[in-house]
Amino acid sequence: MDPYTPRTRPGGRKKNLGLSAKEYTKITGTIASVRRNRQPTDDIYEDANVHLCSSREGLGKSHEPSFIAETSFVRAPLNSRVGAYTSIPKTKGKAKEDILDNLPVDIQEALILEDLLYVLMGIEGTYISHHPEYSPEDDDPLKGIRFVVSCPLDPSVRDLTERIVPLGTYYTAISSFVESRSHLDFGLVNHALCAAIRDMLKDYQTLLSQLEHAFNTSPQFSLQKLWFYVHPTVHTLFLIYQLVLELATTDDDDASSSLSSSESDPEQAARDEALGLGGAKLKAVLSDMKKSTSDAPINVKGGEVLTVIYERMQTMSGDPTAVKVYGTLLTAAGVPYVEMLRVWTTTGRLEDPYEELCVKESKFISKGILEVDYTDEYWERRYTLRDGSTLSSKRQHTGVPPPRTPGGRLPGGACIPPLLEGWKHKFLLAGKYLNVIRECGIEVQAGQKDLTQKSLSMEDEKLYKFIEDAYTHANRTLLRLLLQDQQLIPRLRSLKRYFFLASSSFLTHLLDLAHTELKKPAKGVSIVKLQSLLDLALTGEDAAFREDVRVSIASSGLYEWLLKVISVSGVIGGEEGEGVPDEEAKKDRDREKDDKKPMLAIDALTLDYNVKFPLSLVISRKTILRYQLLFRFLLHLKHVEQSLASMWIEQKTSPWRRPVPNHPEFEQWRLRVALLRARMLAFVQQILAFTTFEVLEPNWRALEAKLAKVTTVDQLLRDHVDFLDTCLKECMLTSAKLLRAYSRMIVTCSTFALYTSSFTKSANQALAAAESGDGDQAMNKRWEFLKKFESNFNHWFKFHLDCVQYYASSENVSLLPLVVRLSSIKAMS
Repeated sequence: MDPYTPRTRPGGRKKNLGLSAKEYTKITGTIASVRRNRQPTDDIYEDANVHLCSSREGLGKSHEPSFIAETSFVRAPLNSRVGAYTSIPKTKGKAKEDILDNLPVDIQEALILEDLLYVLMGIEGTYISHHPEYSPEDDDPLKGIRFVVSCPLDPSVRDLTERIVPLGTYYTAISSFVESRSHLDFGLVNHALCAAIRDMLKDYQTLLSQLEHAFNTSPQFSLQKLWFYVHPTVHTLFLIYQLVLELATTDDDDASSSLSSSESDPEQAARDEALGLGGAKLKAVLSDMKKSTSDAPINVKGGEVLTVIYERMQTMSGDPTAVKVYGTLLTAAGVPYVEMLRVWTTTGRLEDPYEELCVKESKFISKGILEVDYTDEYWERRYTLRDGSTLSSKRQHTGVPPPRTPGGRLPGGACIPPLLEGWKHKFLLAGKYLNVIRECGIEVQAGQKDLTQKSLSMEDEKLYKFIEDAYTHANRTLLRLLLQDQQLIPRLRSLKRYFFLASSSFLTHLLDLAHTELKKPAKGVSIVKLQSLLDLALTGEDAAFREDVRVSIASSGLYEWLLKVISVSGVIGGEEGEGVPDEEAKKDRDREKDDKKPMLAIDALTLDYNVKFPLSLVISRKTILRYQLLFRFLLHLKHVEQSLASMWIEQKTSPWRRPVPNHPEFEQWRLRVALLRARMLAFVQQILAFTTFEVLEPNWRALEAKLAKVTTVDQLLRDHVDFLDTCLKECMLTSAKLLRAYSRMIVTCSTFALYTSSFTKSANQALAAAESGDGDQAMNKRWEFLKKFESNFNHWFKFHLDCVQYYASSENVSLLPLVVRLSSIKAMS
């Protein structure tokens, strides 16, 4: 037999529970005799029972005080028990047992039926009372009030009663949850969940009113009928009770874990005591500081509530009732969450007053920070996901709350519902794109009027299509704004023209005009004068956006700054052979401290570029810094090439061309000087040709091809940054070993070019000595001076070539053409 099917009572029972006049007279006589032998207070209590029985049958009116005359009782009959059990002491022990033991089973069932109607509303009955261990002051109301049958009953009646009694616990717990979670602190999702549960409780209360009506009017109403009607409700309320219990215990566990984590361990206390930090006043101050600095535990709200409901629904997917109940609650609780999501993805406004959505806003970061910020915080950190995840493989841990202790789930809005986990980056980007458009003063028009007017739910496939369409619409809108309205491609071409020296006749003109100014120390140069000379050099140029180009003076040398950045960030850290150059770098820094010369303006000269929002998202300070590094690298090469070319022009004069047959050693010295200058010039020209023709130009063509097919704004940003990073890497500006060898080479060449006049003066002295016939006493010094340059150049050239060959064969294949170019110079030595 089914355990939930009521068992038949042996001996049969009457179909009609109504009492005849003879039975009623017998019962009232027995009760009257009992009343005469009991205390007055017990008489009052017994009269209440007699009155209830008489009202049950409608056979007569008792002369004892009644609640029928009160308006509140007429409107809500169940309220009669509220006054009765609080003002009248309960009968305990043997007296109560005697009451039901001496009554027939039908009377027991009638009395228990009345008690059950009270208990189902959370009110303690006469024979069904609170658990002995229950305390209203100490017990958590969210766990419900426990009821027990406090007197012996017939086994069949007791069995059915114990099945129905848990409904009172479920109802009280759920009612307490609805009342506590309706406060503002718990957010809109909890409010919607409470509203859905309240609607279910209304159906439950309607059922109770119908059962009470049947109890008062129908003589055929029995305990089995009550069980038949409430049996489905028991399972439904049990499911809601389990959900409420999980939500409540998660809050309690998180609060207790945060409290325990704030307490100090005994070892720490002993150390503080030994150090003299154990005073009561000092401990109080430290505890106040901890309380003020530590974050309060986050309530279960927002996405976490939806996650808990969804996980319970998936766990109990084999139960159709559980799927229906939890599905209804998930749909209702997800309405405000979906609405916040809809507003964010269609307008770019984040309306999340209780921090329930998985998207968070850092309001202290404004678009004005792009003009001075080198980390692009506005785009990267203005709007982020609360769980700290990004599209890249790296994970941002800043601002991510610690997970819950029991299950490792992120709390509050940081917990993304599993249904939206795969879409989180799309709706984040959709809102970010539209927010950028709004920041430009452009009104955002929703492209999906039909969908936005319809209601969307968490489990509806239309929600995912809506997010996809909103992302596509926002993406196209911002791309159109950047590429067409803001002319991004012409802007990037102007950057290539000015910073990569494409069609760079203006640079030659600028170097000629500012020749004297650039020889000054960097700290004493006039930026205003250099800016006017740059404007003059660009006057004859047919260059777009030339008014946005500005002259700037760097505070440190290019190679020193790059080496410092590489040593801090560890771009090429942990490679073989890096230990020796690090020691050399320390020696170099010590040597530079001893004899550090002021940096010249030509070594600190760079360009800057002004762009307005929203183009500053693409051409940000971070990307402009990369452009500046490449510009200074090319400018230094151009300057050294120009210096060596001037030296070649100087060495075409008579002292270098006139034959001196009587001084063959001088002729050999002149030849060695010219050969060293030619090798240096060839090295600089090969580096310059490799940089421009085999690095910058091919990568620029690849970038243009990508921009022509770009579909998302984030892809556009990534392609632009990847282009610059690739150029820096292939130009040997990201490897400490390559950069150190190259910087030594280029410094040697520029220093050699600075001695042009000295070499010419030595040549004139040698010619004068040859003509006089007295002999050249200074020839040994000339050879010694020249051999220092030759040995230095040969050493660093070999070291640089070995480094280039190593990296070309191991990790940077793009350096292979440079190996071929430099090998030709090696053959000339």
